[in-house]
Amino acid sequence: MLPAMVLAAGLGTRLRPLTFELPKPMVPLLDRPAMAHTIDLLHHHGIDRIVANLHYFPDTIRDYFGDELTYVQEEELLGTAGGVRNAKDFFGDEPFLVLSGDALTDLDVQKLVDRHEAAGGVATLCVKRVTETSEYGVVLTDSDGRITGFQEKPDPAEALSDLANCGMYLFSPEIFDYFPDRPFVDWANDVFPALLAGDVPFHVYEMDEYWNDVGALDELRNGTFDALSGALHLEALPDAGPDAVMVGSGSSLDAADLVEGPIWVGRDVQIGAGVRLQGPLVLGDGVVVEDGAAIKRSIVLPGTRIAANTILIEAITGSTGIVASLRPRADTRLSAS
Repeated sequence: MLPAMVLAAGLGTRLRPLTFELPKPMVPLLDRPAMAHTIDLLHHHGIDRIVANLHYFPDTIRDYFGDELTYVQEEELLGTAGGVRNAKDFFGDEPFLVLSGDALTDLDVQKLVDRHEAAGGVATLCVKRVTETSEYGVVLTDSDGRITGFQEKPDPAEALSDLANCGMYLFSPEIFDYFPDRPFVDWANDVFPALLAGDVPFHVYEMDEYWNDVGALDELRNGTFDALSGALHLEALPDAGPDAVMVGSGSSLDAADLVEGPIWVGRDVQIGAGVRLQGPLVLGDGVVVEDGAAIKRSIVLPGTRIAANTILIEAITGSTGIVASLRPRADTRLSAS
């Protein structure tokens, strides 16, 4: 199977304060960092040759993955495409997959490969239809799925396409012929315009599979809850579902008054008497929930203590307090219970 690159050098400013001490791909998502779910997906598709670019807290990523990955260091950030060129020798003469370390997806890699080969292109971009185009770069195509242009976060009334660029790409090695001769290179501003100007075969793979960029706190919540409900298939979460209650070793919910799934509970979690837990809900490893607390539609990060009689709704919280109060998802409403 083809080699892959996981982009892991970004600063993750929209995930602050979580990323004050962690690189963005290492933000916890259920039982492991978000990037580990991406690595699981690649292994599931038989991809074991994986390189990651590092910049921000690089040792955190190295220490977690060890020799499972190859690494290229960026002392100064090289841009979305420049970082990929920095790993050019790793790919050799084969097509290669590029995806973000903070992207949550159950992409069918073989379908992407088949599309790339059938189109005979130099680049194939994963795209997905969205309703809110103002949050994404959108891709314009002809009737055969060949790319004709782009719009960056257009207002829905002005959008010429509803196909969002998912930031997951399959490239043939000829892609590097279209890079400018300087270290910092960006896909959107440098490489993709060069492909269009050169009339190079350049196509989309329209995804039916799940995709979510967890680059912001609301999206981290959304991706986590979608994994709990089974809308996103994760290799590490085979028992997920709308009503699932998944409890790790050393943890018990027996003392709780109310437990409504979907709920994921990590290892060594302590639950006090009279606690009410309503999903979607995540309690990370080592969490302590004291007597009488009520938690609903929230993510409690590992090692957090929830004080007695606390009420927590629609939040991400950690050991230093509330990390984020989250907007209710458009497809859900809080009940009065």
